[in-house]
Amino acid sequence: MTVRRVPMLINGQLVESNSGQWIDVLNPATQEVVAQVPFATLDEVDAAIENCHQAFQSWKKVPMGQRMRIMLKLQQLIRDNTDKLAQLITLEHGKTLPDAEGEVARGLEVVEHACSITSLQLGEMANNVAGNIDVYTINKPLGVGAGITAFNFPVMLPCFMFPLALATGNTFVLKPSEQDPSASLLLAQLALEAGIPPGVLNVVHGGPEVANRLCEHPLIKAVSFIGSTNVGTQVYQRASANNKRAQCMMGAKNHCIVMPDCDKDQAINNILGAAYGAAGQRCMANSVVILVGETRQWIDEIAQRSHEMKVGPGTDRTADLGPVITPQAKQRIIKLINSGVEQGANLMVDGRDCVVKGYEEGNFVGPTMFSGVTTGMDIYTQEIFGPALLIMEADSFEQAVDLINANPNGNGASIFTNSGYYAQRFENEADAGQLGINIPIPVPVAYFSFTGSRGSKLGDLGPNGKQAIAFWTQTKTVSARWFAPGQDAGAVNTTISMK
Repeated sequence: MTVRRVPMLINGQLVESNSGQWIDVLNPATQEVVAQVPFATLDEVDAAIENCHQAFQSWKKVPMGQRMRIMLKLQQLIRDNTDKLAQLITLEHGKTLPDAEGEVARGLEVVEHACSITSLQLGEMANNVAGNIDVYTINKPLGVGAGITAFNFPVMLPCFMFPLALATGNTFVLKPSEQDPSASLLLAQLALEAGIPPGVLNVVHGGPEVANRLCEHPLIKAVSFIGSTNVGTQVYQRASANNKRAQCMMGAKNHCIVMPDCDKDQAINNILGAAYGAAGQRCMANSVVILVGETRQWIDEIAQRSHEMKVGPGTDRTADLGPVITPQAKQRIIKLINSGVEQGANLMVDGRDCVVKGYEEGNFVGPTMFSGVTTGMDIYTQEIFGPALLIMEADSFEQAVDLINANPNGNGASIFTNSGYYAQRFENEADAGQLGINIPIPVPVAYFSFTGSRGSKLGDLGPNGKQAIAFWTQTKTVSARWFAPGQDAGAVNTTISMK
């Protein structure tokens, strides 16, 4: 049986790479080879970038209203193709179909936001700041942008990047994860179908060498990255050293405070979904729960309900979680679980030996829960990126917030409480970019920016919302004065005076 080869997308055409290096794309539930993806040659990457640069010369002149109408068409095409996109996500990533459909919906929100570009890209003006002088700003596109995405959201993460980059008048080279590239490629094809001209959006595949080229090429003006901390730090340093803008959203250790006044069932239901959904492979996964005061009595019930969650292939709509992405990811997760046991944590739910009938070769790790976790343990200091929930305890709200703020990461944090007093204090005192009040995964809607902090983010501006518009545009400030016909301009003081 012939294995499908994933093409690149260059100048509006699907192109098979000439690379001699191709890797298998596996179905995480079965280990079946479902496709092969190339590590593009540097000549191919350069060609994609140059093609984007040439396309920019005309794309930047396309009226905003026309770009808006293309985004309107794209959002409809994504709606119409949600099933296809979700199926590709499940096939290559492994997450359940309902979870995959939810991912498409979150990506769609960004495209819908990009449909407002005619108001988002407006400048500012001050009339008559001095004698007959007006000052105003215009927000111009940068040129060629690049996006490098992790495997865990093959549709949502590209949507965090190219729709607003294109809507603001830039062109874009996307390098999706080599582990599950097909949904990202289909998304780019839908953009072409919506009316994006050839060369405005290109897709190349590969590993570190390709990513490095995108960070170094002189025609690339800005780089967006979402993925692990180690890679994100390298991307930021390399892009910055080559005089490019960079936004890098990276690793996390997200905490959830549970106060005694909250609704127990609501809190536990949300905690389980936030910890184990997508098999824990989310940068916003709520992996650390801090039980305050008498909520410590809930530990056994949380463990019991964790144990009852169903593991299965992504195609099983009744499953709560599917497999992790690769056998290597599974081995790393199990190694960290083993370290938790060795370092003295109490393993209350053990998912290491999870086997799903009919899918014995799958990369399954069952829900895993530790209590008695301390801040020096590897399971706490490292991002497990698997279905593992860590339970910690605190005597007070203040002690719980101190735990959050002492962690080097600041992607997200949440609290469950019915007290407006504690909610407001949490909002003001917790040092994380995204905060949730009775919401366990506080990823904001697309017209607000994604705002990780501390070790979870490098770069001043994040994806989505107003920050993304600022990231993908260069603000020019114009000071203008017009003279009456026949006026002797030489006799007029051309220095702006505020007196």
